[in-house]
Amino acid sequence: MIKEENYLKNLAELCLSKSKSFGSTDSNVVVSNTVSESVNIRNKKLDGSERSENLSVKLTTFIGKKKASISSSNLKEKNLEDLVKRCVEATKITPDDELNSLPDKDLYFVGDKNLNLYDDTHIENEQKINFIREAENAAFSNEKIVNTNGSGFSETKSNFVLANSSGFSNGYKTSNFTAYCEVVSKSNGSMERDYEFSSRRFFNDLMKPEEMGKNASELAIKKLNPKKIKSEKISIIFDKRVSKNILSTFANCISASVIAKGTTFLKDKLNEKIFNDKINIVDKGDIKKGIGSRYFDSEGVEVKELNLVKDGILKDYLIDTYYGKKINKKSNGRSSGTTNLYFKNGEKTLDEILNSSKKVLYINETIGRGANIITGDYSVGASGVMVENGEFTNPVSEITIAGNFNDIFKNLVLADDLEFNFSTNSPTMLIEGMTVGGI
Repeated sequence: MIKEENYLKNLAELCLSKSKSFGSTDSNVVVSNTVSESVNIRNKKLDGSERSENLSVKLTTFIGKKKASISSSNLKEKNLEDLVKRCVEATKITPDDELNSLPDKDLYFVGDKNLNLYDDTHIENEQKINFIREAENAAFSNEKIVNTNGSGFSETKSNFVLANSSGFSNGYKTSNFTAYCEVVSKSNGSMERDYEFSSRRFFNDLMKPEEMGKNASELAIKKLNPKKIKSEKISIIFDKRVSKNILSTFANCISASVIAKGTTFLKDKLNEKIFNDKINIVDKGDIKKGIGSRYFDSEGVEVKELNLVKDGILKDYLIDTYYGKKINKKSNGRSSGTTNLYFKNGEKTLDEILNSSKKVLYINETIGRGANIITGDYSVGASGVMVENGEFTNPVSEITIAGNFNDIFKNLVLADDLEFNFSTNSPTMLIEGMTVGGI
């Protein structure tokens, strides 16, 4: 059982009062408790089981413009007193930084907590095991599935309280249920792997195990007997599981920290068109049951919906308090990063995307992190399927795809098949004229 709010709040208040008594002018504390249980299955047999519990405190103290932080998992009162004292003493010997401060009081979250982020359902280990076995049984119903690469189920429950010397004190519970099934296919000497994955706040919203296993099986079988292709410039379609990575890279390029340091190719691009005018990007923290939903960020600042890109124009950054001051902007509640980040749906159907050219390459997996956010260069290993006249033909592997995000963003076309399966989501994506390196 996770600790209740009153228990966490009492520990937070103790840290704040001790901090003040030792000489801090301001302080911020997070007390959190997380309980996680997981099982791993391989070939329908248990391959590991684990339970972990973390109860911790992270304290930040200020003396004027000096700042220091310390954390511990020993929450006995005597240890907490020593912890607070050490943090204050460390603060005294750190250099002044004029940007160090708590957020402005008018930015704190004060609303209702009604996003349904916690499911108190508990899944016993035997239920977890049976769930994944059922998924693997569905996958093995096809004779071309010969092995599993490891499948699993995890349940995580968390509760926390964030409090500071400005009077903010709040917290909430979250839950997460995650299941995945990864299988290996074989035919004519060719072996391939693929997976299906589902993660939800509420257990009953998870993908059903039979569907999970069937999907993993079909995806792995479609990869069998891949061909190599020659290097060429070709239009590429990114599967939704891959296209969301393009969006994650975009988010990395617009955090206040990299904007302030100038280490992003999107510096000085605010209110300029960086995508074509059909592209809109939203970060929305108040989606009910959303995987990335939250009420406030790690500083207590309210999370409001951001229209980051509107009609292709960059309209906002992801801003925290410290780096916000460096770029002369107030925090917009993104010290914890994005929440539920997504491209809005495009205007084309998936069929229209597939038929956009006589020959396009459909990418369903990329390998490596080949994005350089300073230059905008992009290069990754990949595999996929060739599409000719709108029909999937042969699998393709051992290729490299490359381009530059300045061009990728402007040549990007989105389908209308957006789904909210992750905290970052994208419809199927078409990018015209990318370079493919093959044989």
